[in-house]
Amino acid sequence: MIDSTTNWLRRTKIVCTLGPGSDSPECIKAMINAGMNVARINFSHGLAEDHIALARLVREIASGQHRVVGILGDLQGPKIRIGKFASGKVQLRQGQEFRLDVNLPTGTGNQNVVGIDYSELAHDCVEGDCLLLDDGRIVLDVVSVDGQVISCTVRIGGPLSDNKGINKLGGGLSAPALTEKDYRDIKLAAEMEVDFLAVSFPRSAEDIVKARKLLEATGSDAGIVAKIERAEAVENEETLDAIISASDAVMVARGDLGVEIGDAALAGVQKRIIKRARQLNRVVITATQMMESMISNPMPTRAEVFDVANAVLDGTDAVMLSGETAVGLFPVETVASVARVIEGAEKIPLHNRSEHRLHQKFTLVDETIALAAMYAANHLEGLRVIVSMTETGSTPIQMSRISSRLPIFAFANSSKVHQKLALVRGVHSVLSEVSKAPPESANQMVIDRLLELEEVCEGDLVIISKGNYLDVHGGTNTLKIVRVGDVIK
Repeated sequence: MIDSTTNWLRRTKIVCTLGPGSDSPECIKAMINAGMNVARINFSHGLAEDHIALARLVREIASGQHRVVGILGDLQGPKIRIGKFASGKVQLRQGQEFRLDVNLPTGTGNQNVVGIDYSELAHDCVEGDCLLLDDGRIVLDVVSVDGQVISCTVRIGGPLSDNKGINKLGGGLSAPALTEKDYRDIKLAAEMEVDFLAVSFPRSAEDIVKARKLLEATGSDAGIVAKIERAEAVENEETLDAIISASDAVMVARGDLGVEIGDAALAGVQKRIIKRARQLNRVVITATQMMESMISNPMPTRAEVFDVANAVLDGTDAVMLSGETAVGLFPVETVASVARVIEGAEKIPLHNRSEHRLHQKFTLVDETIALAAMYAANHLEGLRVIVSMTETGSTPIQMSRISSRLPIFAFANSSKVHQKLALVRGVHSVLSEVSKAPPESANQMVIDRLLELEEVCEGDLVIISKGNYLDVHGGTNTLKIVRVGDVIK
């Protein structure tokens, strides 16, 4: 099984959230053909049986299209929200008093007060704090805290409706990253055999370690994605690095993160997260409002085009669409637009230069081979593709940390490895039993397959990395450059 050849020139991957606007077989098929590499299933909405059926449907359609599409399950995390209003919506005015009351019965909120479903909020707030509701559209200044009642003054008003989220500027909410619902959904994720599991609102590496232990206890080996969306996660380099290192991938979740740290700081933090993830050999996803206007319009704005392109130029492995594909009117058109923008950004010459770890020493043989292959590839005329014969996917991931104009083909006989590589920048999967071939014929088998796929021609150079024993994990220790058409051993 391989990625469609029409998308092999595109290195940056596309993650699409599925929902009511995109869960039909026809739409999923069209989105895959437009460029979807990973399907995100949000556990915040829907029933378990629906999630199971949707994951099965995606896999069936992808297999029928001879495509690799990964499945990302996204945990809800702590719900820090207001309750419901008697009228469904109120209009808050600048300067008015407004209270948040833990004990107010749901459905009885009004112009002056609303309930909260997070009972610890009153303990997490003090006079002078700033609370942001509805992704920062409503701003409240805390005047006093009396028992379970938080009295505020409205700094920025506007319409406020039921169940809107609450953030605290600068972070500091004590809600744990994993809830009872998340514990149940981790078991659900294992039953669905997801390829990635996203953990919402982690504050430290310990949250990621706990999630991994719970997931492994179910028998799942899915990759863990840390959603960076709390101010505490980025307040210092040590905390951020620890979270990244504890994860298989990180997500720059710009919605809640932007609310907690402020929009002015968000761009710089996004670049820092992408850079550190690549330096630490981890995959990184950039998410939230990438093509927000396309929820209701068939064309993106220029600002959205620049946003996607800048994330690509920063080195993100993937960009993620949320409401654009989950509930939007133009899910297929949005995926196609993102793919076009990505391809345009990747043609910029600066994108194909890299000094990743150029002046550092290495301690691992397989890592040294991976990086040596990429530097050779970027400096050798006539080279067409890079090949990694891999058992775990580790070597092609390490290769992908170096920017290059050349595609990396991962040859492995495990479909699970290929599903995980669906999220990795510049890596294209070829399902192959080359690891079972005699060592003296493995290289020729790779070249024959590339010829069959019309990815190389007579006279092209190909870099091949492998281990002396192809079925050994972490055993990559050989790098060879061969010319198509020569006798290859």
